[in-house]
Amino acid sequence: MERRVFDAYFKRMAIDLSYARGSVKEVADELGMDPGRLSKWRQKDSSPVRRTEGLTDEQKEIKRLQKELKEAQMERDILKKAVSIFSRGYGRYTGS
Repeated sequence: MERRVFDAYFKRMAIDLSYARGSVKEVADELGMDPGRLSKWRQKDSSPVRRTEGLTDEQKEIKRLQKELKEAQMERDILKKAVSIFSRGYGRYTGS
């Protein structure tokens, strides 16, 4: 079995997406990877956790919408990266 190598950009997007969704398993399944690997990446991650304590309802709504937008952008970027990987064409996916 071929070992997959993930670059730092992909790792960052996967970690952020798992925090946004709140489910490591769901994101790992969607990305076709082992949930244990994603969990290890999250453990090593040093990004600060954002707090919403003491915010007005409008500020909480803005935070929620920003989070939703960021998640949609990450999903788009992941799909773009996947398309570029599969469109390289090594003969296995092009029908050759």
